Amino acid sequence: MFTRSDTSLLARWWWTIDRWLLFQIFLLMFIGIILVVTASPSVAKKIDVESLYFAKRHLAYMILGSAALVGASLLKPEQIRIFAAGLFVLMVVGMLLTFFSVSIKGARRWINLWGFSLQPSEFLKPAFVILTAWLFAEQANDRTFPGQRIAMGVLIFNLILLLCQPDVGTSVLMAATFTGQFILAGLSLVWILYVFLLGGASLVGAYFFFPHVAQRIDRFLFATNVDKYAEGYQIHQSLESFANGGWLGMGPGEGIIKKHLPDAHADFIFSVASEEFGLVFCIVVIAIFTSIVWQISSRALQESSYFHVYATIGLVIQFSLQTTINIASSVHLIPTKGMTLPLISYGGSSIIATCMALGFILSFNRRVVIGGRHVR
Repeated sequence: MFTRSDTSLLARWWWTIDRWLLFQIFLLMFIGIILVVTASPSVAKKIDVESLYFAKRHLAYMILGSAALVGASLLKPEQIRIFAAGLFVLMVVGMLLTFFSVSIKGARRWINLWGFSLQPSEFLKPAFVILTAWLFAEQANDRTFPGQRIAMGVLIFNLILLLCQPDVGTSVLMAATFTGQFILAGLSLVWILYVFLLGGASLVGAYFFFPHVAQRIDRFLFATNVDKYAEGYQIHQSLESFANGGWLGMGPGEGIIKKHLPDAHADFIFSVASEEFGLVFCIVVIAIFTSIVWQISSRALQESSYFHVYATIGLVIQFSLQTTINIASSVHLIPTKGMTLPLISYGGSSIIATCMALGFILSFNRRVVIGGRHVR
């Protein structure tokens, strides 16, 4: 593809990038295309659009996501900091604009730009991780700099914006990611205890102050009703898909449960995978996710730069938690939460933002050996 003597930008990128990690990312994206093609026609039929409507849009999102992945991986760390700071400001403005948008399923999380539905919180997540990593790293290098306090203030501000939408799931994801970064940055054991107590109190508060959260938890714990219009019906169908698929699945396009799941191409795409491709395929998908997380984490802990460590670990925590939440919801281990499966589920904002975050990680991991030394 490129020779060692080629000094062009793309050639240098190719020889310094983590190609095994890049391959696994694109493999998940390819799997996502296949699953959306098989899962989305039944959803398209319900809203009276052409059968491949969502599949075509998903492919377009994947192309944009691939461009975001490569573009982000070409940036230098100092450029990533500046880019993330600018993106953070833009997405905060976008979050404020959602308060004037149309309510969808009781939430205001999207704004329309030139026919494209943008969810600012998806892009806010990686930008927030980079920004807080920068603040933590500055304090690690200069103890007089109040990076941790500023980062805490930024977190509280973001949580207020998210809970006003409301988006409790993203709030929990962001708070958990921040906690992981903060522990890595040297949070004392006493404060770690306070953080977990505060997290528990926050979940209890969410149960009492957000009716949709209380409904999902109650249905998860107590509901036996599988009425077609009850939320428990979706998870019942999801569990049925695992039973139907067995070890090897019913075959591509042969699944029947997807016809009864309103979000078969998005939140419950893992259920479609289990029914049509089987448990073995699902285990392979989980193994790829696990490999990506393990590879990124082990590489990050070898870094000498505080910023690289905090940013990479924060991004991989975010990636792994979102993956875990989606899969755990599908198999009824936790209450259902409208959160996509990274790189696989349908959703433009999620795909592009996730690819951008992984591009940042690839940039931090870029290395070339010169004279036996690893250099940028």
